[in-house]
Amino acid sequence: MISVAEALAKVTEGIEPVSEEQVPLAAALGRVLAGDVVSRLTHPPADVSAMDGYAVRSGDVGEVPATLKQIGQSAAGSGFEGSVGAGETVRIFTGAPLPDGADTVVMQEDTDSEGDTITIKETGPQGHIEGHFVRPAGLDFKKGDVSLTSGMVLTARDLGLAAAMNVPWLGVRRQPRIAYTATGDEVVMPGEPLGPDQIISSNSVAMGAYIRVLGGKPVNLGIARDNEESLRQVLDGAKGADLLVTIGGASVGDYDLVRKVLGEEGMDLGFYKVAMRPGKPLIFGRLGGVPVLGLPGNPVSAGVTAVIFLKAMIERMLGIPLADAPPPSAILGADLDANDHRQDYLRARLSHDPDGGLVATPFPRQDSAMLSRLAQAGCLIVRAPEAPPAKQGERVEILLLGLGAGSF
Repeated sequence: MISVAEALAKVTEGIEPVSEEQVPLAAALGRVLAGDVVSRLTHPPADVSAMDGYAVRSGDVGEVPATLKQIGQSAAGSGFEGSVGAGETVRIFTGAPLPDGADTVVMQEDTDSEGDTITIKETGPQGHIEGHFVRPAGLDFKKGDVSLTSGMVLTARDLGLAAAMNVPWLGVRRQPRIAYTATGDEVVMPGEPLGPDQIISSNSVAMGAYIRVLGGKPVNLGIARDNEESLRQVLDGAKGADLLVTIGGASVGDYDLVRKVLGEEGMDLGFYKVAMRPGKPLIFGRLGGVPVLGLPGNPVSAGVTAVIFLKAMIERMLGIPLADAPPPSAILGADLDANDHRQDYLRARLSHDPDGGLVATPFPRQDSAMLSRLAQAGCLIVRAPEAPPAKQGERVEILLLGLGAGSF
């Protein structure tokens, strides 16, 4: 068996980002930028008002009260074309361009008006009023600025920024095609009749959803039955995929045929078995240049190995930079025994202590067939091989599973 770190290095080695495609802003949510985005304009394009009020010359309101003559108004989309001279002011609205000659805005609440006579009752701190409530040109960004960078997973906020930068189309990584198949005579899809000794193929549903969450395009090859002919027929459907994922059939039983059939089809085996729990019977190799990831069949084992290995592979295909921050941690909510030679991933419930800190409490039973515990878990507690006993209250490394980009 190899370590998790060694296995992770092997599955990501040699994977290059997939090609780029252009999509409109409306179709770019959740996609990954393939290059930096440069602003096509300056925002705001001119000095504008941050308040409803009056545009003035700061020198005219150094002492208050001050009486000025209103000579016009400036609104967003309809600026004042003249210039503000001594003793003059212009009614101005939020977002409107500051007229020539003015350098300050006094908010409406600090004034009185009678016809075109405006009395300035208050301003900012004396001697420091110039520029008050004025947003200078380029305050947000300037033409040529790079505000969105390659490798970002685009959020609604990012799309709003791109729109403000007058960029209607974005270059993003195409969604890698991830072909996947569950294996076994015992599994049927949800809603199908259940025969004697059969179970529902929860892995097929979960894996397809997770691939989609990660930014891939899931290609469900169906269920391969426990015979070589069926498995070969299903694998034929993986042609043109960027990655092939098999689920189940990776162990050493009489019906675990995945490694045997893939080998006969010419797969170059990278490794088989990883020193981890759950997920030891993990296969990785290349078949005709296409990476192959063989996940265990137990639902929890499949889920945990997908979170660790499948996620890393798809992120590499999408050009998402490796995280350089330290892994998250939490306060341990229950005592743990010493660990053995395998790296352990314990499903745990997340909560908060009175100070707001994260608390990870492992479920008392960690059977790899208990999918309900995985669904209820907020994180996995990561325990290194040969880790000593850990006491409640100690800090432990965790792998988050909750809502958000890349969540399982």
